[in-house]
Amino acid sequence: MALNLDQQITPPTPPNLGAADVAYDQGFFTQSFGGLNTYFNKLTALFSALFGRRGGKWINSPYGAFQDSTDQTAANTTTAYAITFNTTDFSNGVTLSNSSRLNVAQAGIYNLQFSIQFTNTTNASQDVDVWFRKNGTNIDKSNSRFGFAPRKGVGDPFHIVAALNFFVSLAVNDYVEIMWRPTDTGVSIEHYAASSTPTRPAIPSVIATLSFVSNLSVETA
Repeated sequence: MALNLDQQITPPTPPNLGAADVAYDQGFFTQSFGGLNTYFNKLTALFSALFGRRGGKWINSPYGAFQDSTDQTAANTTTAYAITFNTTDFSNGVTLSNSSRLNVAQAGIYNLQFSIQFTNTTNASQDVDVWFRKNGTNIDKSNSRFGFAPRKGVGDPFHIVAALNFFVSLAVNDYVEIMWRPTDTGVSIEHYAASSTPTRPAIPSVIATLSFVSNLSVETA
């Protein structure tokens, strides 16, 4: 079913009451109170919709979901590589640029989540570091290390999915990237085509989402 991205609550327009005459005018007050009554009834309905049991359906927060359908490799173990994407699944105020940059149009705190399909083709245990950069600069204390067992046999590599989430404070037009570095070039990020018997969907090499959490980007006591 197609998504209705325009389904939103419309705030009521304040009534134009005008200025009262010096002398009491019953018609003016009747009309004014009628306009106010209608306005406050609409406000009450608006708040009820927003804060009711299913009010979240009216909240239009920024988000983006992205994936990649290609293999990604490291040419050496001394370079930091930005994870790239070639598909935008959903985008509302969060956009992809330069294949690796997740850009935001709204300032706030965001939740960045990823799922990476790693493969180890070597005969030894290996590690991969995965961390985040904001506007080209490493984010302090954002690194994680994932360990991989040796391959199971010739043509049968070891597979593992690395996944986690991270909160990051972003300003308007900031961007974040997911970086990686393996201990051996035999470790790669791999995609898999759809399979049969039974029918199974394709496996993206990377899936990432960036979701708006709060507009309070500065922590207060």
